[in-house]
Order: sequence, then C-alpha cells, then structure tokens
Amino acid sequence: MSQFVVYQGSSEVPRWAEAFSKVKIVAPQLAEKQASRGDLVWVVAEQGDWVGLCSRLNVAGVLVAVMSFNPHSAEAYRAFNAGARGYVHALSAPETLRRVDIVIRNQGFWVWPELMDSLVGGVFKALGGADSMRSGGLDELTDRERDVALAVAEGRSNKVVARDLGITERTVKAHLGAVFRKLDVKDRMQLILRLSRDQ
Repeated sequence: MSQFVVYQGSSEVPRWAEAFSKVKIVAPQLAEKQASRGDLVWVVAEQGDWVGLCSRLNVAGVLVAVMSFNPHSAEAYRAFNAGARGYVHALSAPETLRRVDIVIRNQGFWVWPELMDSLVGGVFKALGGADSMRSGGLDELTDRERDVALAVAEGRSNKVVARDLGITERTVKAHLGAVFRKLDVKDRMQLILRLSRDQ
C-alpha cells in the first residue's frame, strides 16, 4: 500500500517526510491517477476542491486523511462527510501522524482531539447533562474528581478544565485517571455513558 500527500505549496512539506520515509507528494490533479484502492492519501484542506477530491478518492476505495493548518469543527465535519477517515492538524508531530496512519489502516477513524471533546460534550448534553444526574453515580469520587468528571463530560479539554478549576493539566489528568478507575471506564465517551446510566 502506498502513501500520498496531496500538496502543491512551494515550501517544504513539514513533518510528513519525518513521519513516513516513503511518502509521495503529489499535486491534487495527480492524486486520483496515482492512488489505488487501499492506499492512504493525506489531503491538505486548504487546497482547491479538497472536499470533492476526498469524495472521489473515497468512492474509488482509497483511504483518506485530511490535514488542516487551521483545524476547526465545521471543516472536520466536511471532511468526514466527504469520506475521510481521519482529520488532524497539518503540523502534528510525526508520532501523531504515524498513529493516525495505524488507526485508519485498521479501519478506525481518527478525530482531532478538540473535536472529540466537543462531540463528547454534545452527547452528554443530549443525554440530559449534569442537571439531570442523581448524585449516586458519583458517590465514590472525591469532590475534585467529581468536578473534573463533570467538566470533561461537558466537553471541556484538560487545558480548559485546569484553567477553570485553578489546577495544572497534570493534576487534571491524575484526577481523570482516578475517575476512570473508580467508575471502571476507559475513555471520555464511556464516562458520559456511565454518568447517563446513573441518572
């Protein structure tokens, strides 16, 4: 399986070559001709009809990841609606790009972390949010762990939770780890499902 980056900028492509030694950089008009079913094409969102290109590649059985120099939720939704299996910041670290590659090639989806926080918060609100919860589901948590759990369930990032609660991000991660262990959940989505069960 080959790997392509659709890019037509004049500057050197940042970090992609570090992440993948055999990546082929192609102009948008060549991506459809050179990529085959099962290949992974990384499309930069800021170029031309990138949405149409993603759709056509998806129909042809090509895996698509969209990279953005200015990621935001509306663009991510457009990418996934066009058949992309991943959406990531174009300047992500090489390790992150390699993780995205592994997830997509194993039939998964990679969602930009801030978008995932937003989705988690939307699901929690749709399930009734903190106002409709009974306290029973959080009895085994300390007050601070409860504050962190509810803030995360509402869709706030660790950074925002830390700022809002006047603690460090490291402390937020520690509290969140304790919450996950005590409630026997593995991630934020499982947390909100557990909290909604306890309503």
